[in-house]
Amino acid sequence: MATEKFVSRHIGPRNGDIKTMLETVGAPSLEALIDETIPSGIRLEKALELPKALSEYEYFSKMKGIAAQNKVFRTFIGQGYYDTITPAAIQRNVLENPGWYTPYTPYQAEVSQGRLEALLNFQTMILDLTKMELANSSLLDEATAVGESMYMMQALRSRAKKKAEANQFFVDENVFAHTLDVLTTRATPLGIELVIGNFKTFEFTDQVFGAIVQYPNSNGSIEDYSAFVERAHQAESLVAVAADLMSLVLLTPPGEWGADIVVGTSQRFGIPMGYGGPHAAYMACREAYKRSIPGRIIGVTKDAQGNNALRLALQTREQHIKREKATSNICTAQALLATMASFYGVYHGQEGLKRIAAHIHSATSILSEGLKSLGYQQTVHNFFDTLQIVVPTGVSVEEIRKAALQAEFNFCYRNDTTIGISIDEKISAAELSTMLSIFAKAVGKKAVVIDSIEEKISFDSKYTRTSEFLTLDVFKRYRSETALMRYIKSLEKKDIGLNTSMISLGSCTMKLNAAVEMLPISWPEIGGIHPFVPVDQALGYKKIIEDLEKWLSVITGFAGCTLQPNSGAAGEYTGLMVIRQYHISRGDGHRNVVLIPSSAHGTNPASVTMSGMNVVIVNCDADGNVEFEDLKAKAEKYKDVLCAYMITYPSTHGVFETGIKAMMNLIHDNGGQVYMDGANMNAQVGLTNPGTIGADVCHLNLHKTFAIPHGGGGPGVGPICVASHLVQFLPSHKFVKTGGENGITAVAAAPFGSASVLPITYGYIAMLGAEGLEQVTKMAILNANYLASSFQKMGFKILYKGAQGRVGHEMIFDCREFNKSVGITDTDIAKRLMDYGFHAPTLSFPVHGTLMVEPTESEPLEEMDRFIEALAKINEEMKEIEDGIADVSDNVLKNAPHTHQVLTADEWNHTYSRKKAAYPLSWVADNKFWPSVGRVDDAYGDRNLMCTCAPLEAYNEECIDVD
Repeated sequence: MATEKFVSRHIGPRNGDIKTMLETVGAPSLEALIDETIPSGIRLEKALELPKALSEYEYFSKMKGIAAQNKVFRTFIGQGYYDTITPAAIQRNVLENPGWYTPYTPYQAEVSQGRLEALLNFQTMILDLTKMELANSSLLDEATAVGESMYMMQALRSRAKKKAEANQFFVDENVFAHTLDVLTTRATPLGIELVIGNFKTFEFTDQVFGAIVQYPNSNGSIEDYSAFVERAHQAESLVAVAADLMSLVLLTPPGEWGADIVVGTSQRFGIPMGYGGPHAAYMACREAYKRSIPGRIIGVTKDAQGNNALRLALQTREQHIKREKATSNICTAQALLATMASFYGVYHGQEGLKRIAAHIHSATSILSEGLKSLGYQQTVHNFFDTLQIVVPTGVSVEEIRKAALQAEFNFCYRNDTTIGISIDEKISAAELSTMLSIFAKAVGKKAVVIDSIEEKISFDSKYTRTSEFLTLDVFKRYRSETALMRYIKSLEKKDIGLNTSMISLGSCTMKLNAAVEMLPISWPEIGGIHPFVPVDQALGYKKIIEDLEKWLSVITGFAGCTLQPNSGAAGEYTGLMVIRQYHISRGDGHRNVVLIPSSAHGTNPASVTMSGMNVVIVNCDADGNVEFEDLKAKAEKYKDVLCAYMITYPSTHGVFETGIKAMMNLIHDNGGQVYMDGANMNAQVGLTNPGTIGADVCHLNLHKTFAIPHGGGGPGVGPICVASHLVQFLPSHKFVKTGGENGITAVAAAPFGSASVLPITYGYIAMLGAEGLEQVTKMAILNANYLASSFQKMGFKILYKGAQGRVGHEMIFDCREFNKSVGITDTDIAKRLMDYGFHAPTLSFPVHGTLMVEPTESEPLEEMDRFIEALAKINEEMKEIEDGIADVSDNVLKNAPHTHQVLTADEWNHTYSRKKAAYPLSWVADNKFWPSVGRVDDAYGDRNLMCTCAPLEAYNEECIDVD
């Protein structure tokens, strides 16, 4: 079979380019460069033991066979997961479109206005449906969102509650069981006592700081929580509500009966179940809590020309600023899924959502009446979509289960006498008839045939929603597919994705997300599986998961793996919790100190705090390496309470530290475990690994190293791999057997986290194989050193290098001297790069006043040369300022980026030409990307916080006071 090797499609430079690049780098061969970059003492002695690489065609055929092992039954299990209809226009134009799935988190607002608008629509939709005052732009899943709300309420305790050291959190007995599992995980290390009971009889005390209730509850019952909320507030306690978003179309929203925080999932808004995820959770709260809400918030500001623009607001909440004082480690969220959900709301609008919700409820009502006529008891009197059925005496639930499976239906079997049935938007009259026939046969009766689903409201009128929602123009304008397609395209064109140009963000690994890897995620065999179906209905997923856990363990040099964490930060937390449990099992539960280098990513200290442990910072030296003597002094000082050492490798400064093994030995000698942050794993795979280096646990970012796309800020997958002594503590799950025999409770709602995107990583590893993975790593290192050498020849200072003068897979170049000499900052350079068609590198992280660049292995030489040429031209532009040719304040850098509107205005009052602003190099004109707004004013946006998509004139009239 004549097929191209996938590795040649994935890697950017051609074989003939390598010689040219090595000449620039000054290395005689690629192997010599790798020897100079990675310390010899940690190199792997043999190739990874992985299956032989498949071609794209072979992989596609194999994945078709694997997916076919999944049985796509009609599933009515519910419990937070429901089948849904993804509009084809959204599937094709968003989910399957690299213009939407390849961009990074919209930190650079000027080249991110499209997805910022889509996420602002999401926030507006959430606020309208919940009737709250402030919403974020997504969280990981409903269960962890409930956990985040608990942290938030604890942080918001009243002065009296803090004085009383209130540490109890009430959980109604009818929240989802998997949510309670995650809450248990989150509460335990922080000493929060969960009090489980009935909201109707619960009495608040001065020890209770917050509460969570489900709406409708896990049995499907719509409850009146208003008196409960009033009692809570009288006791100075806060109340969070986990609300079904689709139900709020018909039901009185929590904001109208006093809720303080509302969380949930937007999965029902067109997002496939996907065996548990990914799905965009939401959180909405009172405006007063704006400084405490976790996650990212999209807000409105002004640009340099005074036009309205969007941006990420309130960055002071981010972990890179708060670090160990952060109340959440949330970083990557679910931007792509939130974007899809927002377009679902835009496409359907208020009238469409009412039609869908009424269809769901009406079908549930018809089914309820039909079952009661057959002699079944319906224990829930006010319901939206879920029935709880008690079978008559003598009727076997097991026989009903068998008959349902024969009809390819899944129900929720609660116990020997009770069955739950949750209806979704796909329900048809024929399916209702089939259900009734199953239950009729069990009691020896003839079922009524349902011919149609007529609208019927069967819950008490006091629960009926009366308030309007989705009244803004954006939710009314796009009803035809043509209109929606063009709206989606208009937003896409405002953003830079990998389909536009290189995204050189350091510490982000913006590599190719190959089309063949992406294809399976749209298949119904992948998307149409509920996470709690019987195992024999998910054998395809079982194969993918088992293979991936094995492959990732081999790649990392460890003995076991869990795929449950939904992000890198969630992986950090999971790894620390596993280490914590290991110490507890040995009678060392008092070990609570974690050592972290000062250069660490902000999620590291935040994760430590969430794990109930204390952070001790270790200094770095002038070369960016961990100061070994400081590490030694602190490891010995805290040896009796040392829990772990967190280290990123290669370091956040982009170098392979030669003393890494000595660090491992030092920590182990003092009773600690080593947690290796896998953010930079793209420089390790196939050449070294955490197990060989001596670590005990690491997390991986599948959305970095292993090709899952960033999606504009999520989804992410953060599995952890562990050494043999930690395998028994890997996280378990309430409904599906997974994890270790003494596993910690769940860290995510679904047993395998964001399972539906795992085929992307599966394909990446399967098509590269051991040899391809090794070649990828080598090319990532070569590309980085090619850029570093080229930058140095232009006079840019590379801040940190390894022992032999090499960088790893990324580099930091110093911009502080430019600020001193000509008043140009790293921000000015980053914004000017947008005029050349490039996304900015990582700004001021991990060192203020610098830019961090990571090209990845996927970028062709031609693209890297364009980037080099752009920076060389910017260097010339800075020299013009230094020489007095360009004005100090009115120059192309200070005014960047330049919009089409600015360039075509009648007036031009600058000291440089329009051509210099727009087309600084000839090739820029060939494929010009126009930023849609000028430089945004971050300070204005924080002073005047506006986080909904109200008419533009409203932004000039009202805002949220942030003082």
